Amino acid sequence: MSDAMLLPATHPNDSDTQARGPHAPAWMSWWLVAAGVYNLAWGALTVLVPRWLFDLTGIEPPSYPFIWQCVGMIVGVYGIGYLAAARDPYRHWPIVLVGFLGKIFGPIGYVDGVLRGEVPPAFGVTLPTNDLIWWIPFALILYHAFRANTDTARGTVAPDLTTALAESRTQSGASLAELSRTQPLVIVLLRHSGCVFCREAIADAARALPEIEAAGARLVLVHQGADDDGLRGLAARCGIDRVDRVSDPRKDLYRALELSRGTLGQLFGPAVWWRGLVAIMRGHGLGPLVGDGFRMPGAFLVRDGRVITSYRHAHAADRPDYAGLACGVSRPAA
Repeated sequence: MSDAMLLPATHPNDSDTQARGPHAPAWMSWWLVAAGVYNLAWGALTVLVPRWLFDLTGIEPPSYPFIWQCVGMIVGVYGIGYLAAARDPYRHWPIVLVGFLGKIFGPIGYVDGVLRGEVPPAFGVTLPTNDLIWWIPFALILYHAFRANTDTARGTVAPDLTTALAESRTQSGASLAELSRTQPLVIVLLRHSGCVFCREAIADAARALPEIEAAGARLVLVHQGADDDGLRGLAARCGIDRVDRVSDPRKDLYRALELSRGTLGQLFGPAVWWRGLVAIMRGHGLGPLVGDGFRMPGAFLVRDGRVITSYRHAHAADRPDYAGLACGVSRPAA
């Protein structure tokens, strides 16, 4: 494994540095490298010598060792994820979050099993190194990742709406300010394109497109990616690759329309988890994080450079009625 793979990436001349925000301090990357190496070592040992933990604790080994080897494989895969996240902890915070949740729920499951008499207490010998020592660094990484990506931390001031509309241009080069003077715009500002709710929103907008156009409005999709390729592909899958699309990696339009970063409840609350599972089962899928994963979405009816009707999501899984918005009505989808 090369040093380049382990060390945090630094790109002082990247054109998207301002859009992505500040780089994480080195200590975050080293903690994630340590977690990755530990997980790979633990996972490899468990796959190659599945009895080692049972021999250490004096617990009867399972009758089917391949089941425990599967656990080792999963732990090792987590290690690969941590090494990938070490390249840019602020950008790859979802990997850290998944690991952090596992390190929280693992000990909870262990305590529950011990209290039920289903798990021998000696099995907890690995809890300090597998879970407990990572709680504080992982929690700090998540906290600082959230703070570092706030608009205040970036040192940016939200532009006024007139400026944001004038500077927001579609794939054909037309500004939203110009387009809004010719007809009303239903502007849908999406979450990052890897989010299942972003993909669901594109599908919802595609279904509503005939009614939007019948109301005399024009659909515009806004995303956080630095280029149009990602959104174009998602729109094409829904048969609406002809609609106007705007790339807003600096999130100027998001901020001008007062779409702030979500709270933990808005982003990870029970309703969000449930709706996320439903959306995945409906085939909307997931993708890589592109943009600010904490930024809330929204939808707006804009005419002559002014907001006529707005819909700001109560939580990340909220679904606006885009056809109703084209008629000036702000309401959730039925």
